[in-house]
Amino acid sequence: MIDEFGGFALVLGLALSLAQAVLSGVGRWRRSLVLTGAGEGAAMAAFVSVALAFAALMHAFVTSDFSVANVAANSHSEKPLLYRVAATWGSHEGSMLLWCLALTGFGGSVAIFRKGLPMGLKAVVVATQGALGTVFLAYTVFASNPFVRLLDVPVEGRSLNPLLQDPALAVHPPFLYAGYVGMSVVFSFAVAALVEGRVDAAWARWVRPWALAAWALLTLGITLGAFWAYYELGWGGWWFWDPVENASFMPWLIAAALLHSAIVTEKRGALSGWTVFLAMAAFTFSMLGAFLVRSGVLTSVHAFAVDPTRGVLLLMILGVTAGAGFLLFAWRAPSLAPGGLFAPVSRESALVLNNILLAAATATVLLGTLFPLIREAATGESISVGPPYFNLTFTPLMVAMLLLLPAGPLLSWKRADAKGVAQRLTLAAGIAVAAGVVSYALVDPKKAFACAGVGLGVWLIAGALTELAERVRAFKGDLAETRRRLVGLPRGAWGMTLAHLGLGVFVIGACAETGWKVEAAETLRLGGQLKVGAYELTLEKIQGVDGPNYDAERGTIPAVKDGKTLCVATPERRFYPAGGQTTSEVAICTHGVDHLYVVLGERRLTAGEPPVWLVRAYWNPFALLIFLGPVIMALGGFVSLSDRRLRLGVGKRSEKPA
Repeated sequence: MIDEFGGFALVLGLALSLAQAVLSGVGRWRRSLVLTGAGEGAAMAAFVSVALAFAALMHAFVTSDFSVANVAANSHSEKPLLYRVAATWGSHEGSMLLWCLALTGFGGSVAIFRKGLPMGLKAVVVATQGALGTVFLAYTVFASNPFVRLLDVPVEGRSLNPLLQDPALAVHPPFLYAGYVGMSVVFSFAVAALVEGRVDAAWARWVRPWALAAWALLTLGITLGAFWAYYELGWGGWWFWDPVENASFMPWLIAAALLHSAIVTEKRGALSGWTVFLAMAAFTFSMLGAFLVRSGVLTSVHAFAVDPTRGVLLLMILGVTAGAGFLLFAWRAPSLAPGGLFAPVSRESALVLNNILLAAATATVLLGTLFPLIREAATGESISVGPPYFNLTFTPLMVAMLLLLPAGPLLSWKRADAKGVAQRLTLAAGIAVAAGVVSYALVDPKKAFACAGVGLGVWLIAGALTELAERVRAFKGDLAETRRRLVGLPRGAWGMTLAHLGLGVFVIGACAETGWKVEAAETLRLGGQLKVGAYELTLEKIQGVDGPNYDAERGTIPAVKDGKTLCVATPERRFYPAGGQTTSEVAICTHGVDHLYVVLGERRLTAGEPPVWLVRAYWNPFALLIFLGPVIMALGGFVSLSDRRLRLGVGKRSEKPA
C-alpha cells in the first residue's frame, strides 16, 4: 500500500510541477499576485509530494519489499541498514528520484526564501523551475518509475554492487546531486534575467548565493567520490580522469567561473552577458553529466548500466532544455547593458582572465571526455583519452590561473597599480620559492615538477594570508586596530580566504602524492616481509571473518619504521555470496598527513607448498591534504553564504500588479 502511495505522490508531484510552471508563467504575463502566489504554493507542494514518494521508496528498501522491481534488483535482506537506505539512490530509478527531489526542493526554496525579489523576476524563476521539474518528473514517471511492481515476487533480492556498499558512497550522491541540481536555480535566474531584460548588480547579488551553495555542495560531493575511489577500489589513486569523474568536474569549473564573473557584474555592472551565459552553461553541464552516467555510452564503475532508449530520452531533455535556454540567450543577450569600462590592469581584468582560463580548462576536459565517444560513433574504433592528455592540456591552464590568483583580490577596481601589488606579494613569493627549493634539496628522489607544485601551493596559501593581512592592516598599525578590523571582517571575505587556502592545501597534497608516491607488491607467505618507502610490512596473520552479508579474509600486517611499530594494517578480501562478487577492503594507516595504503590480494595455492597472498602497499605522502583542501574550500563557501549581505537582495524595484 505504501508503494502505491509513493507512486501516486510521484504523479502528483508531476502535476503540481506542471501547475507551478503554468500558474507562475500566466501570473507573470498578467502581472497577477494571486496566480504567482498559487504557483509558489504549487512549488512547495510539489516538493512535499516528491519527498513523500522518496520516503515511500526508502521504506520499500528498508523493509526489503521485493515486490518492487527496483528493490529486488538492488537490495538484499542481509544488507546492513545503512546500505539499504543508500540503495534508495543506488540505482538509475532511485537516483532520478533523488534528482527530482533536489530539483523540486530548490524550486520550493526559491518560492519560500526570496521574498525580496521583484514579482516578475521571481515568477519567471519559479515558472522555469516548474518547467524543469515537469520534464524530469515526466521522465521518471514514464521511463524510470522506481515503483514498478513484479508479478512473480522473488524470495530474495540481487543486492547492490558491493563497491557501492560504503559509508562515503552512501552520502556522496546526495551532496553531488544537491550541487548538480542547485545549478538549476542559477539557470532559472538566467532565463528570468533574459525574459525581464534585467542583468544588474541586484540580479548578480540574487544569483550568487545559489551558485555558491551549489558549488560548495558539489565540492563536497566530488571530494567524497574521490575519497571513495581512493580507499574502496584498491588501486591507490584518487583521480583517474574517468569520464564520469569529468562529468562532475566540468560543472564545478563553470560554477567557479560564474562565481567570479558574478562579482564583476555585481560590483561594476560589467560582463552581464557572460555571467548569464555561464549560469546557463553550469546546469547544461550538470544535465550532460546525468546523460553520460545513465545513457549506457560509458563503461565505468561510477556509471549506471541502463538501456540506450532511456539514454536517448535524456539526450532529448538535454537538447530541448539547453537549446531553448541558449536560443533565448541568442535573442535577448544583445539587448543587455554592456557595463562599465576598466583598464587592462584592474581587478575586473584579473577576473576576466580567471574566467578565460577556467572556460578553456573546461573545454579541454569536455573534449577529452567526448572525443572517444564521438570517434567510436563515427568509425566504430574504440580509443581512450587518459591522464597524459589532461596533463598536457588542462594542467598548464590551471598553473597559469593559480599563479595569477593571489594578485586578483589585491588589485583595485577599474584601474590598479601592478607594481604596488607585486611589492605586497614579494614576501609570499619568497616563501613559495623557498618552499620549492627546500623540497628539492631535502626530498629524495629529486623531482622538479613536484617541488614546483609544492611551491605553487604555498604561493596560494601565502597569497591568501597576505590579502587577509592587507584587509586588517596587520603590522601597519596598533594591535587594537588590527584586532578591531579582524573582528569586523565580513564573512564573505573570510570565505574567500578559506577557499583560496583550501585550494593551496589541495595543490600541495596532489603534487606531493603524485610526485613522491612509492609502490611495492609481493606475494607473501605468513611471516613474509615487504618494504615500501621507509616502512617494513610483515604478513603476520590471516583470519576468516563473517560479515553481515559477506565472508572475508582479513590480514594482520604490522608496519614498522626505524624499529617502531607505527600501525597495524588490517586489509580484507571480501566475497559477497548474494552477487557472487569479490572486493578488496583497503587498510589505510595515517601518519601525520601521510598515508600507508595496504591492499590484500587473492590467495594463491600451489601443490605441496603453503598458500601465498598478493600484498600491495603504497606510501602516499601528504595524501590527507588532497581531501582536506576541498573540505576547507567548501567550508569557505558556506562561510560566505552565511554573510548576511550576500543573502539579502539589493536594489529592490517596486512592482505593482497590473
